[in-house]
Amino acid sequence: MKKNVGGIDKILRVVVGLGLLSMLFLAEGAAKWYGLIGLVPLSTALTGYCPLYSILGLNTCPLSGKARQT
Repeated sequence: MKKNVGGIDKILRVVVGLGLLSMLFLAEGAAKWYGLIGLVPLSTALTGYCPLYSILGLNTCPLSGKARQT
């Protein structure tokens, strides 16, 4: 798996992921379980790889972009 998630993108994914996970503690009823969706952006930030980016041909990682140009 090539890394395709860059620095700012990783930070945004961590913030969004933690925000969604906070729903587990703040929301009531069945809606709180939607907070588990926050695991997706957190895992993609930690691994540096996003499967959806691969399908769409996107790449925000500056290292991968330099490797392609040389």
